[in-house]
Amino acid sequence: MEGARPPGYLDALRDRNLAAILLLAFSSGLPLALTGTTLQAWMTIEGVDLSTIGIFTLVGIPYTWKFLWSPTMDRFVPPFLGRRRGWLAVTQLLLALLIAAMGSLSPREDLAAIACVAVAVAFTSASQDIVFDAYRTDVATPAPRGIAGGLTVTGYRTAMLVSGAFALIIAAGSGWIPALGWHQTYYLMAALMGVGFVATLFGREPATPAPAPRTLREAFTEPLREFLSRPGAWWLLLLLILYKLGDAFALSLTTPFLIRGPGFSLDEIAYVYKGMGLAATIAGALFGGGLMVRLGLYRSLLYFGILQAVSNLSFMVLAMAGKSFALMAVAVGFENFAGGMGTAAFVALLMALCDHRFTATQYALLSALASFGRVYVGPVAGFATSPQYLALSWPVFYFAAFLMGLPGLGLLAWRRPSIEALGRK
Repeated sequence: MEGARPPGYLDALRDRNLAAILLLAFSSGLPLALTGTTLQAWMTIEGVDLSTIGIFTLVGIPYTWKFLWSPTMDRFVPPFLGRRRGWLAVTQLLLALLIAAMGSLSPREDLAAIACVAVAVAFTSASQDIVFDAYRTDVATPAPRGIAGGLTVTGYRTAMLVSGAFALIIAAGSGWIPALGWHQTYYLMAALMGVGFVATLFGREPATPAPAPRTLREAFTEPLREFLSRPGAWWLLLLLILYKLGDAFALSLTTPFLIRGPGFSLDEIAYVYKGMGLAATIAGALFGGGLMVRLGLYRSLLYFGILQAVSNLSFMVLAMAGKSFALMAVAVGFENFAGGMGTAAFVALLMALCDHRFTATQYALLSALASFGRVYVGPVAGFATSPQYLALSWPVFYFAAFLMGLPGLGLLAWRRPSIEALGRK
């Protein structure tokens, strides 16, 4: 309504579904490390050879290809809790059972069985991600979409810390913390899936849920046809690739830079880049998500995108200054804080782009496209800095990362009317 007061922070936070989104994000992030870094650590301790551990990295393939079966989760509705919460409950209960099953096995004696169960965990976890993204998109109204994005980053990153670093600590024991062992640690992680299940029970389905596709064929073909029929659809797809491209380019080699450039130790990198960086990302996501309530979608994407691009210059300054612990802390804090803000806005953009009839399928497809830059920019960065190829110095590399962030901002400004319309949808 014209002249109405814009929604404030408290207005947005009164929505009970936002609490559900935070807890569901935790449930979404929990299984990832249990089939990744935590499982690799367990296998290493058990004496599994490195070549086998390397093959186990393929367990994560379902996360990349989840859009292939996402239409089935749009088409079919479980007989309880509705289309979104019903699938959430199914996947969460299956994950609890599968993670507990992993805990009952041994990498030394049951390697083939662990491989099968780990693939099943990854597939079910990717399926939970499909439905969680759809649920968040369906229940978040335009005003608190940014807050929903910030809460998603917070819950997901916290869960990765719990099933990653915390799981390693309690499995081996440290100081006053007694060693639980690997089996009990996985049982505990299985029990923590109950956090998401509780959120599924008290969360609400959309007030006016969109009808499910009538046929499976429609569920597969209609989402793509509907999106591509929109004016400027191809420009929006290009924006998804470009918006975080510079950020992804810089992050792909940040750890090697900190070691080989200024020469920081692994301990210093662990405390600042991994520890403080995680806290800064969460703070940035929460702050940016809250600020979006006032700024709206377009201005948030623009301002946060500018901060994202400029934050890469802080690493350029560090590269020119040499080893400085304080400067590293500033660069890492600034980059992660700005990146968290940008991620909150970007998640809100993905949510706004989805038609609620096909949320699961369209969000899975759009997020897969958005990850294109993150996945394929790493090799480009490696060749750019390699002495055998372009041999860019570290200052030039981070300046190039800054420049790579500008085309996305230019495209965003050009498409301003359509982005502003999305923010009101």
